[in-house]
Amino acid sequence: MSWREKMTRMPEPRELLPGRQVAMPVPARHQVSGHPLQPPFPAQMRQGLFGLGCFWGAERLFWQLPGVFSTAAGYAGGGTPNPNYEEVCSGLTGHNEVVLVVFDPARIGYGELLRVFWESHDPTQGMRQGNDIGTQYRSGIYCFGGEQHGAALRSREIYARALQAAGRPAITTEILPAPQFYYAEAYHQQYLAKNPGGYCGLGGCGVAFGAVAGRTP
Repeated sequence: MSWREKMTRMPEPRELLPGRQVAMPVPARHQVSGHPLQPPFPAQMRQGLFGLGCFWGAERLFWQLPGVFSTAAGYAGGGTPNPNYEEVCSGLTGHNEVVLVVFDPARIGYGELLRVFWESHDPTQGMRQGNDIGTQYRSGIYCFGGEQHGAALRSREIYARALQAAGRPAITTEILPAPQFYYAEAYHQQYLAKNPGGYCGLGGCGVAFGAVAGRTP
């Protein structure tokens, strides 16, 4: 099996790394907003969970949106408890690099988060984003409840039509109930606020969400 085949194949249960029972320690406060990084959050807040490539640039994308209360980089969608970055990058945890988005629905709707998600990466690439290759770079929407799940499915249909009209390949994004979210190491949190010149592989495919139907989810 080639390196590429190994890194783009989800591991079998018997291959999963054991992980650990101790959660990753993270800062109490968001580097940019100063709001809590972990629950409890204010009662009116809602959460979204998205994977769209390297979480450094993805997290910055969301924390810049008005109405977003807090964000955090982490891992989700795999089978290894409390993984670290090296383990996730090995391809033997099954986790995706994701961003937890805590938002005020009175100021920004979930549909707007979905629009930003679709337009800010290429959801047709399978287990990669650009030069970043591996299962941890897959496109994913992880939903908290049926309302989010329905909105995510409708948004995928809308964006699929827009991509088809632009001659782009089919969407590979997974849409699943939100799995356990594990916070990434402290140095990953708000990485591009601490390192403004750091790597950001985020890039859309140049197709607007409403390019065909002009709808919102």
